[in-house]
Amino acid sequence: MSNSQSSNVQSIHDKAPERNPGMDFDPGVFAGLRVNRSAVERRAATLGKRRTVKKDYQAAWLLKAVSCIDLTTLAGDDTPGKVRRLCQKARRPVRQDILDGLGVGDLGLTVGAVCVYHNLIGVAVEALQGTNIPVAAVSTGFPAGQIPLELKLAQVRDAVKAGASEIDIVISRSRVLTGDWAGLYYEVKAFREACGDAHMKSILATGELATLTHVAHASWVCMMAGSDFIKTSTGKEAVNATLPFSLVMVRAIRDYYALTGCRVGYKPAGGISKAKEALEYLFLMKEELGREWLSPTLFRFGASSLLGDIERQLEHHLTGSYSAQHRHPVS
Repeated sequence: MSNSQSSNVQSIHDKAPERNPGMDFDPGVFAGLRVNRSAVERRAATLGKRRTVKKDYQAAWLLKAVSCIDLTTLAGDDTPGKVRRLCQKARRPVRQDILDGLGVGDLGLTVGAVCVYHNLIGVAVEALQGTNIPVAAVSTGFPAGQIPLELKLAQVRDAVKAGASEIDIVISRSRVLTGDWAGLYYEVKAFREACGDAHMKSILATGELATLTHVAHASWVCMMAGSDFIKTSTGKEAVNATLPFSLVMVRAIRDYYALTGCRVGYKPAGGISKAKEALEYLFLMKEELGREWLSPTLFRFGASSLLGDIERQLEHHLTGSYSAQHRHPVS
């Protein structure tokens, strides 16, 4: 891999952008917005066809994808031991022999964050001591969000106290479906205040919002309320991250930046398990938002199995053959 390629692989230590302070609630900004589904789907379908990368260039893009992964475990059988193993993988996401073969053995590559349930925050924080890898925690009654607001706020505050530096909150889908945009705004704003210095990612659960127009409106409201990231899904819905949902959300981010000058991050989550899919999302970010967003400070994948497939693809790039899946365990 050339010096120019390897220098652009990872920006894990890039300076984080200024946090999104939000703005006053103004439904007039988004009320007239309507999304043409067929046009969105046509545009999304071109992402994997209009741009391709091969050989060393593909390897560089895949290493970039690794640096943007929120390595996640959100299962009912999660244990402290499983989280510790996941954190070890977060520290060294790609085998050293593969990195050496690519000529980037001294890159210091890590994932973007480790994401866990509330009760395992302390385990992850301890396992990641001595690194710059943040711990993200799902909160506010994840995944359904069907608990009282007081409990949601208490959960956010407790997650921050436990050491989480990123909080993934879930919005109340009912407020979107009933058009209660003011109610959604003030709820998300309260979550942002409860987060304090911790960065907040707002999960829209796009597969449950009925229309792409709802997705666009909800994106705007969450950004107005001060979200540092907007995120597609919990990973628990029947439909999770898709390129059409993502296109609508990143264009809302682009328009919000044009209006306010504030950069908001984006996180697709759920169902992204193949390296080829990861490349399509990176292409989307590059084409719609520009190179500034190709950084873990502004773009994350919410994923678990994706890392294993990327590592297999990188080994294939070196050896010309695919290894067994067990050679690339995630945890």
